[in-house]
Amino acid sequence: MKPQLLVFALSAAGALSACSLAPVYVKPATAPPPDSYKKAGDWKPAQPADTQSRGPWWSLYRDSELDALETQVTDANQNLKAAFARLEQARAQMRYVRASYLPTITASAGASRYRTSVNAPTYSTVKPATQNDLVLQSDLSYEIDVFGRVRNSVAAARASAQASAADLAVLDLSLHSELAMDYFTLRSEDAQQVLLDQTVTAYAAALQLAQNLYNGGAAPLSDVAQAQAQLETARTQDEDIRLRRAQTEHAIAVLVDQQASRFHLEPTPLPLEVAPPPIDAGLPSALLERRPDVAAAERRVASANATIGVARAAYFPVFNLAAAVGFESTHGATWIDAPSALWALGPQALLTLFDGGRRRAQTDQVRAAYDEQVANYRTAVTVAYSDVEDWLVALRQLERENT
Repeated sequence: MKPQLLVFALSAAGALSACSLAPVYVKPATAPPPDSYKKAGDWKPAQPADTQSRGPWWSLYRDSELDALETQVTDANQNLKAAFARLEQARAQMRYVRASYLPTITASAGASRYRTSVNAPTYSTVKPATQNDLVLQSDLSYEIDVFGRVRNSVAAARASAQASAADLAVLDLSLHSELAMDYFTLRSEDAQQVLLDQTVTAYAAALQLAQNLYNGGAAPLSDVAQAQAQLETARTQDEDIRLRRAQTEHAIAVLVDQQASRFHLEPTPLPLEVAPPPIDAGLPSALLERRPDVAAAERRVASANATIGVARAAYFPVFNLAAAVGFESTHGATWIDAPSALWALGPQALLTLFDGGRRRAQTDQVRAAYDEQVANYRTAVTVAYSDVEDWLVALRQLERENT
């Protein structure tokens, strides 16, 4: 194989690989932010910050038992493990597609003995009818990415992997938040349980007093009935809070991947006079920057956009550069000799002329998928605006209640 020919072929492949049929990607436009965002201080356009580490944010509550439970969520939650496995699948798929940038090289070896029919048009009396064929060969195949099929496939896979990473971040944040809310709900129910137990004890004493007064003729029967009703109501509320606490405890057990029947947290009433820790909400735009759900939706738009380029490339030829080198002989003694060497090098082109409308249907499908992802992205942004507003209002309300 002449080195000059190989260099020319590879140079031509690089020059031809500059074309892409995917639309130029532009992040979809969304509704402008609410006026309250612009009035909330030094407004600035949000820049992606979803990959920044949030750290053990629950440590600000300074509760060692909560810290231990949150660690168990990270280590044991099966939904989190499943999401991580999906991320690994997406990353592996990206590596698989990216391998198309490189040539495929195979090696083969074979030995056969055959006989040519003396009546065949290829029969010759110069060579024997029965002979051996020994082949040792290496083949190279490389797709010249003229129309960007490979490049757009890699771009789509990369964006999809990034979306999976953002999905993992969404789930991680959601599970840790859910555990924190369940934990403080449990402690609040413990406090309510103590209060209701005291109430039941007090109402039982009040009933006994009313009964004694009635027996002595110092109180009407209606006082006894009223005291009895108050006691029954308190007992019902007491049983309800016990049931709710058990259900909350079971929810925590699921989050830390433990059987509900074997999981138990000792009652520890939450002090009602303790104010929640101060939280620096930051600017609304900065809050949006940290939303991994918005990032996941945007990455899926980018993936769908690149897939359009892959579908468009199907209308054009696929160019391959093929090469082979090896040895072939009829005798083992001369199999690896220089005269037995063989080689081949040349381009190949494949173009589908008729497919019954499959390519058009595929293109329509990926365009519709792109429109779907754009709509999902805009919905994610709108929901993010609403969520941020809701939590800012809640924080302001808590601040007023604690002043």
